Amino acid sequence: MIKESELMIKNASYRETVLAGDYFMKVIKKGQTFRILDLEGNQAADTLFYNADDPSERYSAVDTIREQGNVYLSAGTRLLSNENNLMLEIVADTCGRHDTLGGACATESNTIRYSLDKKCMHACRDSWMLAIAENDQYGMSKRDITHNINFFMNVPVTKEGGLSFEDGLSAPGKYVELKAHMDTIVLVSNCPQLNNPCNAYNPTPVEIIIWD
Repeated sequence: MIKESELMIKNASYRETVLAGDYFMKVIKKGQTFRILDLEGNQAADTLFYNADDPSERYSAVDTIREQGNVYLSAGTRLLSNENNLMLEIVADTCGRHDTLGGACATESNTIRYSLDKKCMHACRDSWMLAIAENDQYGMSKRDITHNINFFMNVPVTKEGGLSFEDGLSAPGKYVELKAHMDTIVLVSNCPQLNNPCNAYNPTPVEIIIWD
């Protein structure tokens, strides 16, 4: 569902540009709203969410899909944790829908999906692993890399029940905006994927904008 934001950039308390292949990791406080802005279009932002007070509680694709009865995420979607608690709500969205089934790229999946020589290519799992290694204050390890959302990524469910990676629905200036209902660690990998259409074969920057 398309829903424009009423927030103004000039009132934001924080802004950061995240280059393709880089990560963003920060605590979004309860009541704050943050926006992921697709600066150049068709860029995938693979995102994980954790309870900042106890990272063992984290975003659950299973619980979120079950409660909303829809595999696609958009404005009005309530993101639930593995303890069935409300973590965040998508309050504005100009893209239309986002994927939470396709998972994130990894060196292993690059090898299986594409070819052996793709194994050494940078992947989202690499960015997440670097993020938790460089931010040990959160006390996280690779076992904490679980369900994610692929914002701006178009992964239709086929009539046979499979998944298909298709050209993105996003465009320059499209965004998704979320309001935190608990203090939440937000971990974004700005996807470096070159082998499928999720980034239009040309990874580009996104911007993170936060309002108090």
